[in-house]
Order: sequence, then structure tokens, then C-alpha cells
Amino acid sequence: MDREFLLDLFASFGPVTLRKMFSGFGISVDGVNFAMALRAGLIFRADDETIPRFEAEGAQPFQYSTAKKAVTVMSYWHVPERLYDDPDELADWARDALAAARRAKLKKRPKVRKPAKQAPPVKAAVRKKSGNKKASKFRIAARKAPKKKARKRQAT
Repeated sequence: MDREFLLDLFASFGPVTLRKMFSGFGISVDGVNFAMALRAGLIFRADDETIPRFEAEGAQPFQYSTAKKAVTVMSYWHVPERLYDDPDELADWARDALAAARRAKLKKRPKVRKPAKQAPPVKAAVRKKSGNKKASKFRIAARKAPKKKARKRQAT
């Protein structure tokens, strides 16, 4: 499916935004993705309210394969092919898919987090820096060198 075909297909529905996605396009309205047009066909967002409608039409959920297994995505379903010839009914299904996508977006709202407790401030050790690198190295080396004990001389 190319861009022009999709724009014509959704003309009865209203303006949509198409963005490149995988092997096709993601279809959205006001930043809410509700459909995908991939090599596998047109796929609409679905939820508990709209899945029975897809099942009644004999539609299948979206599936893709990985190297290890086949993954079924129950939140996206293939659009029945008869809708490609009926733009008004496709627009009705698209409105339901958009509503399902908006309901899913509401469920995913992030929880408000409580602010973290602040630890008491830690005083940082402050060192004086010397401008002379050789002098500072010498001072460090002098501090690390073991101190010699003074020997008392015994009188003979």
C-alpha cells in the first residue's frame, strides 16, 4: 500500500498522519496511532469492546515471526478485505479503532511518583591546589616517605 492509496482510503474518515513504520506506515490522528498499513495488509487497533466485531467478520489478530517463535498481538487485528471497497464503513471501523487506541492510552498514563527523600547534605573535603605541579608532587611524595627515627648515640 502506498501513501496516496492510504490517503484516498481514509478520505471518508478524515485527515490522518502517515509515518514510515517497519515495512509500511503507522496511521495516526492527533498523535494517537490507531492503525498500521504493512505488507500483511491494513491492521486496526482493537480492545475488549471491538474484538468481537473483528471475530464476527472472521478477521485474525496481527502476527509476526521472530527467529524463535510466532508472536500474536491481540491489540491489533487485520481489517476485513470487504472494507477496502466501502469507504464509509471503513471510516466507521477506523473511528472504533481510534477510540480503542485512546482508551489504551488512558490506561497507560504514568503514575504520579512521590518525591524522593532527600539525604542530608554531605560536606565535601576541600583541598588547596598548588600552581606548581612539581612542588605538589614533592609534597605528596614527602608525606608518603616513612619518617626516620633519630638514633641516640651512646657514649663510649
